[in-house]
Amino acid sequence: MPPAAISAQAVLDHTRVLSSNEYEGRAPGTRGEDLSVAYIESEFRKAGLKPGNPDGTYIQQVPMVGITPNPNTSLTFAKTGQNPAVTPSAGITLNFKDDVVAWTKRVQPRVSIDKSDVVFIGYGVTAPEYQWDDYKGADLAGKTLIVLVGDPPVPDPADPKKLDPKMFGGRTMTYYGRWTYKYEIGAEQKAAAVLIVHETEPAAYPFSVVQGKTKEQFDLVTADNGAGRAAIEGWISLESARNLCALAGKDFAALKRQALSRAFKPVPLGVTASMALQNTIRTIRSRNVAGKVAGSDPSLRDEYVVLTSHWDHFGIGAPVDGDPVYHGAADNASGIGGLIELGRAYAKLATPPKRSLLFLAVTAEEQGLLGSDYYARHPLYPLKRTLAAINMDMLNTYGPARDLEVVGLGNSDLDDYARDAAAEQGRHLVPAQAPEAGGYFRSDHFPFAKQGVPAINAGGGVEIIGKPAGWGRQAHDAYTAQRYHKPTDVILPDWDLSGAIQDLQIYYVMGYRVAQASKYPEWKPGTEFKARRDAMMGK
Repeated sequence: MPPAAISAQAVLDHTRVLSSNEYEGRAPGTRGEDLSVAYIESEFRKAGLKPGNPDGTYIQQVPMVGITPNPNTSLTFAKTGQNPAVTPSAGITLNFKDDVVAWTKRVQPRVSIDKSDVVFIGYGVTAPEYQWDDYKGADLAGKTLIVLVGDPPVPDPADPKKLDPKMFGGRTMTYYGRWTYKYEIGAEQKAAAVLIVHETEPAAYPFSVVQGKTKEQFDLVTADNGAGRAAIEGWISLESARNLCALAGKDFAALKRQALSRAFKPVPLGVTASMALQNTIRTIRSRNVAGKVAGSDPSLRDEYVVLTSHWDHFGIGAPVDGDPVYHGAADNASGIGGLIELGRAYAKLATPPKRSLLFLAVTAEEQGLLGSDYYARHPLYPLKRTLAAINMDMLNTYGPARDLEVVGLGNSDLDDYARDAAAEQGRHLVPAQAPEAGGYFRSDHFPFAKQGVPAINAGGGVEIIGKPAGWGRQAHDAYTAQRYHKPTDVILPDWDLSGAIQDLQIYYVMGYRVAQASKYPEWKPGTEFKARRDAMMGK
């Protein structure tokens, strides 16, 4: 099929508008949301997309609750039965934001833990398929759990310098390593608090990124108002974890080594934790923006391929070099620019593909994939008739690439569509370059996958044409260290969107071919999402 006429200048223009000071960093529930939603709706209409909501609008309401903790608080660890006020060596205090970042998902004006027993829980994993259980039936109700980030990095018996490929995906993070899982399983254990120890390498981002979570935190509105969650969730710095272990008479490094064994059992630290969070609460109706191109075959028009990208970022926050606006130019104004222009390309087709295409600009990705999660739970069109979700997040700004990075490569038939489209550009597929970072669980395709819909997140590459070997990886690493989730994520003079257009052409071809195909894409055998899809499809 001929390539789509997608303009790099148009993508850049959208990115410039959405990442401007006027849009105030595009935080949900702010003027920045109002401007962003209005802009995207207007541009969808100009591009020729029809309203994506069956009610005749471009909007899907997403009810959310925002909870802002008062920063004038701290976390105190004290030796059991001792008073740090009398004996200072008996306790330590962690300052909010500097040492501990904490919040609550409970919709309550005040939550607290008071002299809650502290237990080191290793990686906090219960994984029957690996015969792994860090909890061992311990009674952890009301206790404060200290948890390591990531999957247990179990050494390979054949080569201790490498990870065992049969355990937790080797280098590739499983959902057990994702921070959201740690809080979910802690809640199942009825813990009072769950605190993850931040380490930059396994987390894949510095502690400064975590510190960005000290402002308002959003969650979807739930029937129980978050009552099933731990009272306090959060992160502590690595230095704080070491100091906590020293207070308990333990060595942090030694505890980490113990946690690498199936035989690991929870370790009570002989320390209590106390903390109170005073919260400001508000409810909002944030918005997903949906446009569509109706399929050309009346018998297949009610079946959909969904293309997703998130419009939100972090709004106004702590200034960096005097700039308080978290612009989010690459992340993810660029992706929305690409989504709009993809929609325009499909809308211009004389004959659209047989099935319909839904273009979904989702809210609150940065808050935990909330907009896409809400859609996947409350779809505008049944998931049983949704063939696939194709997500774009942070377009390539470095120039044309020889490779195409696919997060979760090998999961579904969508990889085959991507492989064919990439080959037509003379490119090849590569897996995520940092699989231990858990990228598959960090973008808006994942809620679709959790519900069973084949979903893919691909884009960019590290083999940048015209650059020396290793340059692409260095550029990605520099972005993560210097601009990711910071006000410095702005359009730079050296941006080259020719690589972004390459990728958008691939998404275009993939979406068209999936919408034309004689059968639905499927998950590969053994993939964790296959059973959910098979049940949905009556297999």
